[in-house]
Amino acid sequence: MSVRVVHDLRIEAGFATQKGRRPDNQDYVAFCLGSGGAGALQGVVAAIADGVGGHKGGRAAAETAVRAFIDGYYAQPETLGVSRAAARSLEAANSWIAAQSRVDPSLEGMATTFSALILSRRTAFILHVGDTRVYRLAGASLERLTKDHTLGRGDFAHALLRAVGFDDALLFDQGMHSLNIHDRFLLCSDGVHGVLPDAKLRALLAERGGPQETSERIVQTAFEAGSHDNVTALVVDVVDVPPADERALSRAFAALRIGELPAIGDLVDDFRIDGLLSEGRYSRLMRATDTQNGKAVVLKFPHPRVADDAAYRLAFVNEAWVAARVRSPFIGEVVELLPGRQSRLYSVMPYYDGETLERRLRREPRIDLVEGASIATRLSRAIATLHRCGVIHRDIKPDNIILLKDGGLRLVDLGVCRAPNLENLSEAHAPGTPSYMAPELFDGAAGDEASDLYALGVTVYRMFSRCYPYGEIEPFSRPRFTKPPPLAHKRPDLPSWLDAAILKAIAVERADRFGDVLEFAFELENGSARAQPLTLRKKSLYERNPVLFWQTLCLLLALLLAISLFYR
Repeated sequence: MSVRVVHDLRIEAGFATQKGRRPDNQDYVAFCLGSGGAGALQGVVAAIADGVGGHKGGRAAAETAVRAFIDGYYAQPETLGVSRAAARSLEAANSWIAAQSRVDPSLEGMATTFSALILSRRTAFILHVGDTRVYRLAGASLERLTKDHTLGRGDFAHALLRAVGFDDALLFDQGMHSLNIHDRFLLCSDGVHGVLPDAKLRALLAERGGPQETSERIVQTAFEAGSHDNVTALVVDVVDVPPADERALSRAFAALRIGELPAIGDLVDDFRIDGLLSEGRYSRLMRATDTQNGKAVVLKFPHPRVADDAAYRLAFVNEAWVAARVRSPFIGEVVELLPGRQSRLYSVMPYYDGETLERRLRREPRIDLVEGASIATRLSRAIATLHRCGVIHRDIKPDNIILLKDGGLRLVDLGVCRAPNLENLSEAHAPGTPSYMAPELFDGAAGDEASDLYALGVTVYRMFSRCYPYGEIEPFSRPRFTKPPPLAHKRPDLPSWLDAAILKAIAVERADRFGDVLEFAFELENGSARAQPLTLRKKSLYERNPVLFWQTLCLLLALLLAISLFYR
């Protein structure tokens, strides 16, 4: 099934359950939008319970726990918050089940394991007790979000240490995780994970069939693998998440201090600093490891000297806001941290295994036509993705382009971008890097698709020639935009159509440029089919040195005149 909840959180879910080789099914599973339907602010709830075998009322305990939890959760006031509302609901369900097991002989000892997943806006909340499990597939990585409450060793390794209904006071685990588009969650009973190792579950989830199809396939695979227990699986796909609110982001970043730059080996909010990646005028990029999950990330810290400059705080808001709205395999991501984790101002990005285009163009071999055209067309698609969303990058350059080892490309650093509903940088802060800025930006223009196209053209020119078409422009200087030297002067091995396409992209007059970056990409992709490489003829002496040419000619004429007079 597919549902849509308030604030554009869109979820698809499906589940399957079988009694397997047991005489009856003591598992219970449910997925619920809540009594408010599509307007429920508490989000959606997925829950699974597995009645404790060997006790009376196992099935009743499982169904009661799930139903009571869901009903109780949605009955709580929204102002209570997800975590507190969920905890109160589970505690109430536990108290009722524990009481029933004492007063009703037919339900003596009733108890159940329990795991719940609540998806609210941009956060996933976990509640868990027992040995049912919750997994998350993010990309190709499978992460188990719960820990089994079992003895874990000896002949009684699977003996439960905790369960709903064991005691009047329930000890359970809670967790919060940032919610990302394309996350896939699996809730399953021990009849599934007891026979299917994590690697097999990852492979089944990574097939990316529909949630209903995937849950049925997991259950059937577990049964065929010899499971002797009930087998139940619930799969939840995150199709879309609500965008971050710009005002909330601004308030959050405004409250964070700008501290001294960390050193290698320091621990910042559970991020271990592993190394320095790059140093700029206003920020430092550092490679780090998230010790909470072991993932490699990149942290961008502002320099302390910009602590009082609101413009550079705004840059962090820009990046977070755009990253929440523009999703593309060509655009760099920003990792959203859970509330309360971040103690100072910085942004977190995934670590992309590769190198910047700037570093690539500085090493041999030089970028040839095939490699360069591929990079340029992928970069064009990245910029076109931003433009379709109304976002102007305004700082396109080789330093902000990452070439991945797997052949991918990521355009990063959206700190000075223009976007709808975003507060803009003041006129005192001209956006971009001077050598890549279009002429109109030096006249006070804010930047648009045409200026991004110009920066793309300069990037491509430099990628092939290792030079700037109008020379390197120093900050705060006023450049002169004379006719750029043809690319063929530096690279006679490249075709003339490429030269013409780049010169059109970097034309001084906006009207002389391509209509958009996709026109430029089309020219790069199809130009080689229409023209042959340009072979430069050797320049004549007159073209290379006209003064020497006339001096030589005059000397020759004087010599001929002297010879003529001698013979007369």
